[in-house]
Amino acid sequence: MDYRHELKFLVSDAEIESIRLRLKPLMHPDIHQREGIYTVRSLYFDDLYDSCMRENEDGVDSRSKYRIRIYDGDDAVIKLEKKIKFRGMTRKVEADISREDCLTYMSGGAPALREESLRLEKEFYVQIRAQGMRPASIVEYERTAFVEPRGNVRITFDRNISGCTKCRTFLDKKIGRVPLLPKGNHVLEVKYDELLPGYLSDVLDMGMLQRTSFSKYWYSRTYTNA
Repeated sequence: MDYRHELKFLVSDAEIESIRLRLKPLMHPDIHQREGIYTVRSLYFDDLYDSCMRENEDGVDSRSKYRIRIYDGDDAVIKLEKKIKFRGMTRKVEADISREDCLTYMSGGAPALREESLRLEKEFYVQIRAQGMRPASIVEYERTAFVEPRGNVRITFDRNISGCTKCRTFLDKKIGRVPLLPKGNHVLEVKYDELLPGYLSDVLDMGMLQRTSFSKYWYSRTYTNA
């Protein structure tokens, strides 16, 4: 996958509903969501020096983060992901991992490499062994997503964003969470390849929205440790 544009905006309940109604006849709902919503839970990792946290604070343009992600609390599919930011654009590399390997990562260890291990797993192994990469924080939120093939556009509404520092509970059905934004505040993300189709830009009316560099990981580390 090539690098993509990723724009983020802070939005209210009323703004989400207004934009959602305008997008509904123009875009397709994500096929994975049931009843218009699904839950995303991510376990983020950082090194001994909290480099990912500090790079977010300093606004470093070229950076990357590792995380493990599940959907709707279901551990049947578990993904190891690396999100890369470069010159204001992003890309994501991912690999399916087993529950056993996930438990090893959650404990701060690195699963033994196997012949079939993917490049991302090998890279993460080196990060754990050489840089002390370890679990740092959990982020969970409810997502509604729309997609449009033209421009490879994906627009998501992330509601009720929360964090948790008890990383060993990542695969539990329910975890203790702390809200990361004031009630009624959420995040709109707009992702696309080269150009955002004009009719979608008009519907979003982004000039009227509050642009943000919101990092779920940074907020989770900052406000769950407060």
